[in-house]
Amino acid sequence: MSTDRPDMRISDAERELVVAQLNAAVAEGRLTLSEFEDRVDGVLRSRTFGEIEPYVGDLPHKGPIAVPEQLEIRNRSSSLKRQGRWTVSRRLLISTRAGSVKLDFTEAVFTSPVVEVQLEARSSSIDLVLPRGATADIGSIAPHASSVKQKVPAAYDQPGQGVIFRIGGEVRSSSVRVRYQRRFWRWRW
Repeated sequence: MSTDRPDMRISDAERELVVAQLNAAVAEGRLTLSEFEDRVDGVLRSRTFGEIEPYVGDLPHKGPIAVPEQLEIRNRSSSLKRQGRWTVSRRLLISTRAGSVKLDFTEAVFTSPVVEVQLEARSSSIDLVLPRGATADIGSIAPHASSVKQKVPAAYDQPGQGVIFRIGGEVRSSSVRVRYQRRFWRWRW
């Protein structure tokens, strides 16, 4: 992994890309498992791009997979749940009819500091679980015989804290909840 400034600090997301590159090298047979373990330990301890270079300098560099600018989620009479580590596009389109959609962003990787969410829901429930520090703006949602609840701070209340979700669209006979992850002892939901 090379950059113009080897003294520049590396982010967690960039560090994860390097670990994925090492994982691919093991799958291709370029590294043994012991080499992989040593290199991953070194990468996780690294703070700058210059410190990462010895661990991946002898491996072929493959460019990162481009994340689409927009992700469309369609759901019809079903239950759809997305959680764990996933990459969030800058714009999400959620279309659901007579179903439930739960998107858990707590472990997600964001490509942009602002995520635009466009809803189109009929007789459905949508549950958006945001990471701690994220804010939301739900002023553009047009509810018709629906329930819209926001249990996170508004974007204008805490500017500059974390990822900003701008949520809009039209919901009919549906419920929308925007919240943080709940925790009780060891349980999370």
